[in-house]
Amino acid sequence: MTTITLDKVRQRAEADARTYGYYLNPDPQFLQSLLEGLKQNEDRYTYPSCPCRLASGTFDYDRDILCPCDYRDPDVQEFGACYCGLYVRKDIYDGKAELQPVPERRPVEKQARAYGAAASPTAKKEVETAATAKKEVKEISEPEKKLWYCKQCGYVVFREEPPYVCPICKAKKELFAEIKTRIDFSS
Repeated sequence: MTTITLDKVRQRAEADARTYGYYLNPDPQFLQSLLEGLKQNEDRYTYPSCPCRLASGTFDYDRDILCPCDYRDPDVQEFGACYCGLYVRKDIYDGKAELQPVPERRPVEKQARAYGAAASPTAKKEVETAATAKKEVKEISEPEKKLWYCKQCGYVVFREEPPYVCPICKAKKELFAEIKTRIDFSS
């Protein structure tokens, strides 16, 4: 198995930032720690999960937190940075605004699945207790995947729910529609 180099991780993040008009965090030490976290996660799981969130090690559970995660664009737009602070707006990069805390957008049930698959029994219990208190999660279960398409550009994705923002045209989640399929097993 080939491991990715830290330089490749940085190049990929810089290219993605340029493509979408973002910048990487201006604090060199903090940026280095985030890039090392991305590299470590990619070495561990074979995919670049967010360095700021617990990944389950199951690609289907972690699809929404592949860096750049589904939550990056709305976070940068609203708060000036993504959840972990890897990607920032120009005003933060230039020092004209301060980096503010970004609240977690990832739904509790997705966090619970990640903890359920990857964490210790104590962590599982804590997440299940928090989820039960919010009455958002009844049990940790296998996600039901659906086929979604972007009504603006036609991008198609197979996953539990549509992305917050289309990776192609930047349309919001509301512009995705489910494609209903019918499978005939009688043949």
